[in-house]
Amino acid sequence: MLTNLYIENIAVIEKSRIDFTGGLNVLTGETGAGKSIVIDSINAVLGHRSSRGMIRSGADAAFVSATFEGLSELTLKKLRAMGYEAEDDTLILSRELNTAGKNTCRINSRPATVAALRELGEYLINIHGQNDNLELMDPALHIVYIDALADIGAQLSAYRAIYRELKAVEAELDSADTDEAERLRRIDLLTFQISELDEADITPGEYDALTAERDALQNREKIAKELMKARIALDGDGDTDGALRMTDDACSSVLTASRWLPSLEGAADRLSSALYELQELSRELEGAMDDVDSDPGRLEEIEERLDLIYRLRRKYGDSDDELIAYLDNAKEELKSLTDYADNRERLIKRRDDLYNKAYISAKEISTVRQKVCEDFRSAVEREMAFLLMPNVRLEIQLEEVDLNNRGIDKLEFLISTNPGEEPKPVSKIASGGELSRMMLAIKTVLSRADFVQTLIFDEIDTGISGSAADRVGQKLSQLSQDRQVLCVTHQAQIAAFADNHLLIGKEVHDDRTYTHVTSLDQEGRVEELARIVGGEQITDSARNHAKELLNSAKEK
Repeated sequence: MLTNLYIENIAVIEKSRIDFTGGLNVLTGETGAGKSIVIDSINAVLGHRSSRGMIRSGADAAFVSATFEGLSELTLKKLRAMGYEAEDDTLILSRELNTAGKNTCRINSRPATVAALRELGEYLINIHGQNDNLELMDPALHIVYIDALADIGAQLSAYRAIYRELKAVEAELDSADTDEAERLRRIDLLTFQISELDEADITPGEYDALTAERDALQNREKIAKELMKARIALDGDGDTDGALRMTDDACSSVLTASRWLPSLEGAADRLSSALYELQELSRELEGAMDDVDSDPGRLEEIEERLDLIYRLRRKYGDSDDELIAYLDNAKEELKSLTDYADNRERLIKRRDDLYNKAYISAKEISTVRQKVCEDFRSAVEREMAFLLMPNVRLEIQLEEVDLNNRGIDKLEFLISTNPGEEPKPVSKIASGGELSRMMLAIKTVLSRADFVQTLIFDEIDTGISGSAADRVGQKLSQLSQDRQVLCVTHQAQIAAFADNHLLIGKEVHDDRTYTHVTSLDQEGRVEELARIVGGEQITDSARNHAKELLNSAKEK
């Protein structure tokens, strides 16, 4: 259960530490004191959406931490699956939000994500907010309550996996069923493109290699002139000796000298090696001159080839590799289009098989729902009778529809609030107070199958008062017998049932509003209930009424 909530710099709360107990924790206070901020803070630390607007004016960041003790085995298992461990059966969640919009989240002091807080929060707290009553006005959400009681999460997950695959195959089939004329046009185009690229037979790196060869051929006269000068320098001409002849003479002289000076043998060897290297260079230059002089038509061939590749690049890609990839993709698409009939038959068979599997799974889920609906209906009617709506008759309209994400069922709650009236949609019958009590009745029924240890009701008393509020208080007290319940209320009849009564108050200092939270003793509870009953001017009569409410709640 939630044992402590620490809030810092959220809205009008500068710093506040709130201690909760088991049983029924009630939060009361004047309008605007900050009761909703406490719920918003709990939502924030549970990973729900929060905005920078929550940060107290003048502060750089807001911080919330929540401490949980007495964790259920299911929560501990989830915690371990997420890679975390409880410390002495204690779990601390924290979240900091700064003005830059960045979040810093932790689970037991270890870094976490907002998503991790939200995922874990589903195992810790179930919050019924002020707007949740509107869910009853939306028939599409009624099936959610039945599924929660039916405990068919695993079956729904298995069904949805089949359904997603079915939708994917249907989408693929729709894509394959394009206009026949368009398919034939595409086949013609791909056939031409493949023929053009196949005939060109482009190889990786070809364009760059041809460009380099073309540059050499275009400058062959300059190359030949320079090569000739290099040959003369090496081989000499009729008038002068070249480097080869002079190196050979030097080698012979040093070799002769080494007979009398052995230390010159190394120099002689090096000159000999240089001579061999120069001879090899001479032969290489001779071969290069032959290449430059050969095949005068080669330049024209290269220009034509480069022009072809250039034109193909403008149509299919910016490089040789892209041209080759385009060809491969075109061949694959052409095969798919020419194999159209076979592919379509395969897809149709796969679609039909998946549809049958999905339908069978959906029918099994529907059977479970039908059995649960009667138990749910009678249980909710009993709870609503306790909440002073004895004449309410609830019917659950269940009809088969096309396969969808939840199966084949369309489900809607119909109610009759008066004897003799035919049940009609909730949205056309129920008042605000009736919606509040009906939602509490549904939550009470669902709580029997809910593994969450803490329930929060934010202003469950909307639209109710008097004896109906007293019954709501009794029901919340009953719920708190086997789990922790937190309730924000404006009704003294409900607050009287609290095991722990927390007062949310506010003060103004130096034009700034400060909110504080106080756990009330018996005397404080009398004063707060008297304020709720009688307003700002608390009379002895209001105090006596408050004492009566407290005594009456103890007896119930």
